Amino acid sequence: MESISCVAAAFIAFAVSAVMGKFLIPFLRKIKFGQTIKEIGPTWHKNKQGTPTMGGFLFAGGAFAGVIVGFIVLAATVDHTIHLTAVNNARLFGGLGLALAFGFIGFLDDYIKVVKKQNLGLNARQKVILQLIVCIAYLATLYLAGDTSTIVMFPFIGAVDLSWFYYPLAILVIIFGVNAVNLTDGIDGLAGSVTFVVSVAFVVICGILNLVGMSIFASALAGGLLGFLIYNFHPAKVFMGDTGSMFLGGAVIALAVGTARPFLFFIVGIIYIVEALSVVLQVISFKTTGKRIFKMSPIHHHFEMSGWSEGKIVGVFSGITLLFCILGIAWITFSSSLLIG
Repeated sequence: MESISCVAAAFIAFAVSAVMGKFLIPFLRKIKFGQTIKEIGPTWHKNKQGTPTMGGFLFAGGAFAGVIVGFIVLAATVDHTIHLTAVNNARLFGGLGLALAFGFIGFLDDYIKVVKKQNLGLNARQKVILQLIVCIAYLATLYLAGDTSTIVMFPFIGAVDLSWFYYPLAILVIIFGVNAVNLTDGIDGLAGSVTFVVSVAFVVICGILNLVGMSIFASALAGGLLGFLIYNFHPAKVFMGDTGSMFLGGAVIALAVGTARPFLFFIVGIIYIVEALSVVLQVISFKTTGKRIFKMSPIHHHFEMSGWSEGKIVGVFSGITLLFCILGIAWITFSSSLLIG
């Protein structure tokens, strides 16, 4: 019966996201909330100048509605003592809150860029402070709800008790993860497609682990993204903006932390990791040797400038994500069978 709540969450999220697009995109165009293309980007991206941004509201709104409806359906169909515990509810709604809070930081960034005409948005110090506040609030919510375990599952190693080190490490993983997802947004459909695959993988993973609340969250995220991608595939009618990419980062990280296996992010989120590392390596190489490793970073722009079409990049990156998601699911399946045995 629990699967009904996931189906309901995905359907509602898709419907809300798809319908919102019919009204929000023309509205964003009317109030001139268009994307400003950076001079340092590929020259052909200039054709995208003025495309409405902040489209992340579509899947954020869809995911929010999907989670609420999915939770209501779940509450009406299951044994409350098993699935609706304080910890499970904190993981679900705390995770949703984490995603929405990061989405709000992204919105502030977009607002400054579009309305204040400051192309760089929030400065690094402002972003770090806001992100730290959100991380601490999220982890405190889980702790106060009774999720005080500092044991983390690792591939090949098994369960490791990180003790007090768990919390600073969790903050670093959350901030790194959110910003890595943010860097993946740069061409039509890329971040949305990759994260759709990741969210579907988490539906399966949470099902294996019997984490119904987190499965609802993952289902709602997948449904919301599917509704958004209707408008975001090349040529995009709307961009997600930092509003969307920061929301996605918070959502994916919340799903990983909510399974008590944050290392999952580094498996299913392999593309996010590669995108972030490409930027780090490019900066280090240029500052130390004066030479660039890639034609442009993040790495999706390198492939663009090497002649790949946006569609090909999205397809290849999504395919790689699918392969690593299968590895992640295999790890969860194997480790769970050992625990059962």
